[in-house]
Amino acid sequence: MKTTEDLKKFYREKLYIALLPLERQRKKIVKVLAITGAVITFIVLGVTILTGGFSRSPNLFAFILSLILGLAAFAGAYFIVAKGYKNQFKSEIIEKLVKFFDEGLYYNPELRITSENYMASRIFPKEPDRYNGEDYISGKLGKTAVEFSEVHSEYKTESTDSKGRRHTNWHTIFKGIFFIADFNKAFEGVTVVLPDTAEKLFGFFGTMLQGYNFTRGKLIKLEDPEFEKEFAVYGDNQVTARYILSTSLMEKIMEFKKKTGRPLHMSFVNSRLYIAVSYEKNLFEPKLFATLLDFELVLEYYKDLALFTGIVEDLSLNDRLWSKD
Repeated sequence: MKTTEDLKKFYREKLYIALLPLERQRKKIVKVLAITGAVITFIVLGVTILTGGFSRSPNLFAFILSLILGLAAFAGAYFIVAKGYKNQFKSEIIEKLVKFFDEGLYYNPELRITSENYMASRIFPKEPDRYNGEDYISGKLGKTAVEFSEVHSEYKTESTDSKGRRHTNWHTIFKGIFFIADFNKAFEGVTVVLPDTAEKLFGFFGTMLQGYNFTRGKLIKLEDPEFEKEFAVYGDNQVTARYILSTSLMEKIMEFKKKTGRPLHMSFVNSRLYIAVSYEKNLFEPKLFATLLDFELVLEYYKDLALFTGIVEDLSLNDRLWSKD
């Protein structure tokens, strides 16, 4: 594991030079957006004045239409000028940072965990109607093969209003980092570990409700009361679930949850480990309205990377046990 001092040295010797042209590009983009915003504001005000927007009988339709078109034009300009900047930043800076962390890791900003692997985890049973993601990282950390990326899965609902118009609404199933690794014990079957919201909300009655979660399999009762306060465990085999979730591993999962400070979903399926950590922010996006030449920014990216690659060490996945090589 690299230290902060190692990262500072790498920043001074490698990243700072690579960041300089990107910082110049960032400043140009901000200038272009400022000019674009000023022009659009001038046009909207002009339309408002010409249509009597400041009179006693303003043309609200014309004002609202010009405002919407102005915002759409600004959003389009932002997307066009920022896309190339974002892609260049990721290919030149984040890729270097990933390689600095571990030479054996592969990074592709445009790939993601496949929807097939996402569904194979059994964590989120509902198949998404829309599935996106980016910032895919894969490789081998010690003896453990890993892959993870940002993932955003959604399902849609359709409704009809009183005038017979149909509306489509999109709802998030999961948004965050989806992580897959070889587990260090050989097993067959499915064990799913979910946040225990039912017991927290409804106490003993919530525990009863858990037992009727037919889509998840049988509720597995474990002998760690602290773990059961945080998680509900389901599986197709009590013995396998207890074999996987040893006392030591349950303690490590609890520590990892504290470390992330975020909702945590896990599953163990046919000798593979799946972890879904909810995140609202995009982890490796470049700043646009703040300087790139700040070591704290690089440190933030590095900590996000270390959090997920650190799962291998946090859960002792390189400790190969019993029949697992």
